[in-house]
This record gives sequence, C-alpha cells and structure tokens, in this order.
Amino acid sequence: MSKIIRIGTRDSTLALWQANTVKSALEKLGYQAELVPVKSTGDLILNQPLYELGITGIFTKTLDIAMLNGEVDIAVHSMKDVPTLLPKGIVQTAVLERASSEDILIHKGEFHPDGSCTIATGSLRRKAQWLNRYPDHKVVGLRGNVNTRLQKLSDNNWQGAIFARAGLERINVLPDEFESLHWMVPAPAQGAMVVVALETDDFSREVTEKLNHEESAICTGVEREFLNVLEGGCTAPIGALATISDDTVHFQGTLLSLDGKQKLDVKKSISLGEHLDLGKSSAIELLNEGGKELMEEIRKAQ
Repeated sequence: MSKIIRIGTRDSTLALWQANTVKSALEKLGYQAELVPVKSTGDLILNQPLYELGITGIFTKTLDIAMLNGEVDIAVHSMKDVPTLLPKGIVQTAVLERASSEDILIHKGEFHPDGSCTIATGSLRRKAQWLNRYPDHKVVGLRGNVNTRLQKLSDNNWQGAIFARAGLERINVLPDEFESLHWMVPAPAQGAMVVVALETDDFSREVTEKLNHEESAICTGVEREFLNVLEGGCTAPIGALATISDDTVHFQGTLLSLDGKQKLDVKKSISLGEHLDLGKSSAIELLNEGGKELMEEIRKAQ
C-alpha cells in the first residue's frame, strides 16, 4: 500500500531546493511526497562559529528528532553536515549524484592575494587551509544561509568569502566574480545530498534506495570513513576527496592545525572493489605520521 512520504527539511532556500529535488525524483517514480520544513539550531544561532557551539550534527539533529517522533518519514541533508555516526534507528538510504565538490572564493571584481587581505568563512577547514597558503592574511567568521553570507560579504570591507560552489549553483546565485580554489581539499561529502529514514520503515527505505547513485555513495563513503577515524568526536580542519576513474578509486585527505601552520596529507589510489578500507587506512596512516599529536592539540584548544 502506498502512502504520502513526508520529507523533513531545513527551511533555507538551499535545503528546500534539495528536498524538492528528492520530492520530484520520487514523484517521477510514481510515489507521493510532501515537504515538512523545520528550523534547526544551526539556523537559529548565527552569532557564533559552528565549532564553538559544540553540537555534533547541529543542522541535522532537529530533523532526527522529528523522524524518531514520527513527524516525518525521511530527511534530506547536505551530506557534509551529517555526523559520520547516525543516531540509533536512523539509516542512510541514498546518496544522490554528486554535484561539484570544490570550494570557491567570491570576491568583489579583483582579487590579489599578495599583501593584506581579509577573507571570511565559518569553516575551520577552509580557514586552516587558507592560512596555510596565505599566512599573512586575516580570516574572519561568517555564518548564515547562502544568501545571508553573500549579503554580509557585500556589506563588509572583506576582500572575499569562501563558499561551496554546489550550493550557489543549485539556487542560481553564483556571482560572476569568483575564483575556483582547486588547491583546497573539500569537506568530506561536499556537494552530495543524502537521504535518511527510520531503520524500521521498510516502505520509505525501499522507495528512497531507488534514488541512490552508486559512484557518489562509494566516494562519499570513503571520505566519511576517513573523517570518522580521524575526528573521534572532535571538530578539526579535515578535508577529504575521493574520485573514481578507470575502475580506480583515487583519494586525498588532509589534516591541519587550527592556525594552518601544520599540514599533513595523504594520497592513495586503489582498484575499485578493493576500496572498502581506503578511508580507514588513509586516516590511520595520517595518525601515525603525526596526526595523533595534532588531533590532541586541537582537542586541548577546544
């Protein structure tokens, strides 16, 4: 027997776009669906950097609770916002085909990295990688949804702000003045959307599994395993990217100190099908090459 699938989503423009994308995909398969928007703590508290709030999954927790309370059947998230360990009773059912994973710098017509610059971002990972490359620059905090952050960039005397390209493209607000940051390793699963459901809800699980894009699921799985082994419940400047070409999984991961002065990198390639421990083995390699000490310093600082 069919039912209307209630899709839980944050109520930002980008989150609604993502939820509507899933809704349309389900309707094309012949199912009925409706959106149930809610506000997350991360959307309500905008005067503190995320890493200072000390809440794992700050953008997803409200939807987790709504699902466990039976108020929604599935939830759609930006996958990079989802904790690597899902709450008990909630399972990942689909990763949609990934969009661009790259970070970009939005600037105001011209950007000259030499000299004194102020760059805005609310991400520890972006801040650390930027300071590693440009140690003389100043990095200031930036919070809010995509449109709010673009407005803050316009209103302030900053030279630029760092965004995920995928989010700007999805809601058609990518300005002309931007620079691709090819050297910056993205957040694990950046550019991917994930669907989660209750483990006991066979109907919603089976329906949404039809939306899964296998290559995207494999790559984001490797990246999130790398993150899970490294972080140990601690927020840290961690980047990871896996790609597939010619039946080979290529992986690069990075871990930095909070000030960007220390940087540890790992790169590996392995045949598709033999990749199941790629994220874990890469993280262990990094931990054994100074990562343990670096993570301990980060924990003490926080």
